[in-house]
Amino acid sequence: MSMTSMVVLGLSIATVLLLLGAFLATMRQDRRGRTSAPPAQVASFETPLAAPVSVPAHVGTDYTDPRTLRIGDRIQVHGSRARVLGAMYISWQGHEWTEFFLRDSARRYQWLSVEVLDGDPPHLEVQLWNDVPTQGMVPAKSMLIMEGVEFFPIERGTAAFRTEGDTGYPERGLLDFADYRAADGRLLSFERIQGGSWTAGYAQPLPPGSISIVRRAS
Repeated sequence: MSMTSMVVLGLSIATVLLLLGAFLATMRQDRRGRTSAPPAQVASFETPLAAPVSVPAHVGTDYTDPRTLRIGDRIQVHGSRARVLGAMYISWQGHEWTEFFLRDSARRYQWLSVEVLDGDPPHLEVQLWNDVPTQGMVPAKSMLIMEGVEFFPIERGTAAFRTEGDTGYPERGLLDFADYRAADGRLLSFERIQGGSWTAGYAQPLPPGSISIVRRAS
């Protein structure tokens, strides 16, 4: 190799080494600059816990459990405000259910029935009952027609009950009932207390989440 070639090669190596040194110095300075600033604060996030079914006042996830209603509670049913005036606890052939007596903001009176039905798994059935004019009718043991709709008998019997609060009924007694269903699924129920006059009502099944508690009774 000639002397000229050796000189050129040496200069090239020296240039490469200088450039490499400058680059490493820049990287060290840059890293010191990035770590000198405090790290950004990241807000902590906690995953919300799902409410178990066994937790009182919840059914499934976040639905108010109507079984926890108390006399004096102010509630909302399908967006309509109401107050729980009283409750009737009914027992018949091993089945138990509760009917809450409500007065809405228009001072109308309604019954809200709450019952756990057998199944796999058991499920909660909640129905809002609205009075219908019976005009002296009595529940037949066969099909009957109410307001032009045919209803067929599904269940009847005599149940024991006890009451709390303002229901207009005795504290304890017997209740005769007769339930009917139409072809379209509508329910009709006749009831009478202690052998009195028959009253009737249509049932409106309520989906989960239809009831919320506005204010608990003091």
